[in-house]
Amino acid sequence: MRALLTNTYESEFVSTQMEKPTPKKGEVLVKIHASGVNPIDNKIRLGLSPYASPVLPAVLGTDLAGVIEAIGEGVTEFKVGDEVYGLAGGVLGLQGTLAEYTAVDADLLAIKPKNLSMKEAAGVPLVLLTAWEGLIDRARVQKGDKVLVHAGAGGVGHMVVQLAKNLGAEVYATVSEQKADFVKSFGATPIDKNTPVEDYVNQYTDGEGFDVIYDTLGGQSFDDSLKAIRHYGQIASCYAFGTHTLATSSLRSASIHGVFVLHPMIGNERRKHHGDILKQTTKLIEEGKLKPIIDPRKFTLDNAMEAHKAVSDGSSVGKIVVDIV
Repeated sequence: MRALLTNTYESEFVSTQMEKPTPKKGEVLVKIHASGVNPIDNKIRLGLSPYASPVLPAVLGTDLAGVIEAIGEGVTEFKVGDEVYGLAGGVLGLQGTLAEYTAVDADLLAIKPKNLSMKEAAGVPLVLLTAWEGLIDRARVQKGDKVLVHAGAGGVGHMVVQLAKNLGAEVYATVSEQKADFVKSFGATPIDKNTPVEDYVNQYTDGEGFDVIYDTLGGQSFDDSLKAIRHYGQIASCYAFGTHTLATSSLRSASIHGVFVLHPMIGNERRKHHGDILKQTTKLIEEGKLKPIIDPRKFTLDNAMEAHKAVSDGSSVGKIVVDIV
């Protein structure tokens, strides 16, 4: 099979012929049709995510959509020919998805939504799972909650907005002025990202604070969340990697939840939970309740490096996906 190999951090991908893997017990062999690209993929390539980086040389790439070509021992949930998607590799010892084939733990996969193309489906797993873990598993958002999403037009953010709306929440999203209509289209109230925290807390919550806040940016955004949460509220963050003083939220008795969506792959625990979430996601997508936004540009294995650059240069509109087939 053809695969893109990363030999050293910060280097260009090297197109390589490798032996097609054979699925072990509990695995399936997937012919990859599309590989989703996320900011974490680029950080791994640059050596900026030591907690997730594989031993080089390695094939990178985390998301996939494709077709099952072989079934390993003990797998009963899938059959040859099934179209599947999932957050499936590219960290530590797991082969990534910038390749024509991969052997994947079947627990990480689910049947692809019938109304999505392979390219669209490959853009879903990491951002959706990150959104779901923070909003539903941890913050346990309820109908009627006032939910604030920082960077609501981003990859994770636009999934959080849609999930919260589906659960009956009243959703607000910080965005740049040019992306206000984007979050409005998903039913959220846009808040200019440069608006002072006290101003939007007063305007939209009568000074009480939001019930649930999902921070996707970290840094100042996380600090703002500590000030914008109501008493006994819930904050989830997928980027709280900095140094923060929690006094503000502690005095409000707020709960803070860290989300590290790669852990099931790295730690080999709760992998089936990811597959189960994606099953529910398939249903939501097929019912028209959830929609991924995919960047329209065409990327393939021949220009995958450009796809990696596009996730961090601010040029993307929606998820970046590399077409393998």
